[in-house]
Amino acid sequence: MIRPFSLVTAIALACLFAIRPAMAQQNAARPHILYIVADDLGWADVGFHGAEIKTPTLDELAQGGATLDQFYVQPMCTPTRAALMTGRYPMRYGLQSFVILPEQTFGIPLDEKLLPQVLKEAGYDTAIIGKWHLGHADRALWPRQRGFDYQYGALIGEIDYFTHQVHGVTDWYRNDKLLKEPGYVTELLGKDAVRYIEGHDPKRPMFMYLAFTAPHTPLQAPQAYLDRYKTISDPNRRTYAAMVSAMDDQIAAVLDALKRKGMRDDTLVVFHSDNGGVKSAMFAGQIATKGAPPASNGPFRDGKGSLYEGGTRAVALANWPGRIKPRKVAEPIHVVDMLPTLAGRAGASLKGVKPLDGSDVWRTISEGASSPRDEIVYNVEMFRASVRKGDWKLVWRTTLPSKVELFNIAQDPGEAKNLAAEQPAIVADLQKRVNVLAGEMAPSSFFQASFKAYLGRHAPGPVFPNDDAFFSQYD
Repeated sequence: MIRPFSLVTAIALACLFAIRPAMAQQNAARPHILYIVADDLGWADVGFHGAEIKTPTLDELAQGGATLDQFYVQPMCTPTRAALMTGRYPMRYGLQSFVILPEQTFGIPLDEKLLPQVLKEAGYDTAIIGKWHLGHADRALWPRQRGFDYQYGALIGEIDYFTHQVHGVTDWYRNDKLLKEPGYVTELLGKDAVRYIEGHDPKRPMFMYLAFTAPHTPLQAPQAYLDRYKTISDPNRRTYAAMVSAMDDQIAAVLDALKRKGMRDDTLVVFHSDNGGVKSAMFAGQIATKGAPPASNGPFRDGKGSLYEGGTRAVALANWPGRIKPRKVAEPIHVVDMLPTLAGRAGASLKGVKPLDGSDVWRTISEGASSPRDEIVYNVEMFRASVRKGDWKLVWRTTLPSKVELFNIAQDPGEAKNLAAEQPAIVADLQKRVNVLAGEMAPSSFFQASFKAYLGRHAPGPVFPNDDAFFSQYD
């Protein structure tokens, strides 16, 4: 005969053993996150998109995971990184235009709650290794003040790969302290990521934001990497290819470190570029590069800085063994979707985050389900905008002479045929949507800073932009 207490104990133990597998499965589904961003990488400049540039590590990640064929970002660096960190369009807080220059003092406003803060509150160890470019003049804007437990790399971004300087000033830090050390930037970032993983407790979830500066200008690479591409005659293209291969090698080293630590199967890897590759000399960088820009965006029009597909459709992939089915995902995804998507996988609360423009697209990435997104906002600025609904994309330049273009992206991904004159009703609907968004837009921090700097050097004058509301604040 079983005593009552023993019977109760037996039932309790049975329940406990029944619950434990479910709890273990839930914990196993909470991944480490390795989020890798390349800088100015062309859509066609990876092996899995047919490039002559050798990227075996990225190719393997793509083959074993999801290639995101319609992954959209902002046309330039700072806006894309801000969109990733906030899950919100940068037009909402003044970072929609250009990038933060070394002499400028603004950054992501401090009342924006960022992705690392969200994940840190959920128990993640958070690290940024690489480029920040979201505020450098005030320490309150630095990564460790915005949710990262650990920081290593550049606060601005366009630095010499060997001296780590921009305009003669060293921009290289570890945990808020200026650091002077030798080494090639791409290799230093990879080695530090490996070191961080080696010291990490696998029982604690990790969020690592690995933000390479490659292959952004200046075009520089170690000789050993240049020697891999002796068959490429154009020197810019040769160096650019070498820079991409150096980055691919460092990603391989980081993945190997995860495997050695027993973390790889529990790690969600996301990779994409911050914008399209450079096609215009205007965006070749503050450190001048002679010759033609070397990037290729494949079938897409234009490149970095442009609202066309070449500037905003980024090479991208996601990989998580056993969790993401290998496939090409043709559904539209925007970088603002990544904060809610990652928060969902992490079991993180979105309390305190401002109203998101992004949606959780996990089923789209992992299973190939339809995207919840029916609109792509490429950007809205004082002088131009681009919005897509379904397959119809409007590109609207409002400065004189103004220009309105309409493309059917499904039929014409290269944006060769302007259908605006043939589809006036669609143009009118999309222009109406742009004006609604423009009404929600914060003033551009870049233009505010530039205008104030101009007034500091010159007498007031008719300086761009020609917006009465913008000028009235200086009356």
